[in-house]
Amino acid sequence: MFRIGQGYDVHQFATERRLVIGGVEIPFEYGLLGHSDADVLLHAIMDALLGASGKGDIGHHFSDKDDQFKNADSRELLRKVWDMLRTEGFTIGNIDVTIVVEEPKMAPYLKKMQENIARDCQTSIQRVNLKATTSETMGFIGRKEGIAAMAICLLEKIERNPSPI
Repeated sequence: MFRIGQGYDVHQFATERRLVIGGVEIPFEYGLLGHSDADVLLHAIMDALLGASGKGDIGHHFSDKDDQFKNADSRELLRKVWDMLRTEGFTIGNIDVTIVVEEPKMAPYLKKMQENIARDCQTSIQRVNLKATTSETMGFIGRKEGIAAMAICLLEKIERNPSPI
């Protein structure tokens, strides 16, 4: 059985916060506002994985009302999501992500982000594709107010005794 999921996340810039994208700390004058580390890229990936597996979204699993997730490392959360799905027999076909941001430029960091995601999802680096683009100065991203990420993934699950329903 093949399952496709998509995820989207957005966070606004904030002062006195670290900028962490794909588990990589990027030197920049702003970080992202959020309950956890606000890693917009990993949040979109988690939503795609959870969606493909029929398990809701990250807010259901890691509520921003729960203090145990305050300033949480999103790589740890991603590993928890993947461990849950792997235990249920899912494997990753591929993950494809687009980061939308005017500044800072993502190109110098994409390879390390790709390595982090592959490691945390226990898959090969060839199954993880990352891209970055701008919004050509339009909208909140163009005004440099925040960052968005869109993810899509393909999961495969071998059903031993598939239900007829």
